Amino acid sequence: MEELEREIKQLIVDSLRLENVKVEDIKSEAPLFVEGLGLDSIDALELAMAIRKKYGVKTQADDAQNAKIFASVKSLAAYVAENRQPKA
Repeated sequence: MEELEREIKQLIVDSLRLENVKVEDIKSEAPLFVEGLGLDSIDALELAMAIRKKYGVKTQADDAQNAKIFASVKSLAAYVAENRQPKA
């Protein structure tokens, strides 16, 4: 799971073009929004699209679980691991 968490951290930095954030600076348990990494709803949409493209994992904008799924890198990695499409 640690490798997947690192991949997701890199995906966050790359897809959201966070120039002042290093992968090593993102804590897996830290909140992604508001007081944590400080992401917003637009960032969430971009991140969801990047996750879908890289891992084949779909999320729905109106899913009540999104707050829980996108709470931290750790929760996002767990969701991706559980739902990703097998590699071709």
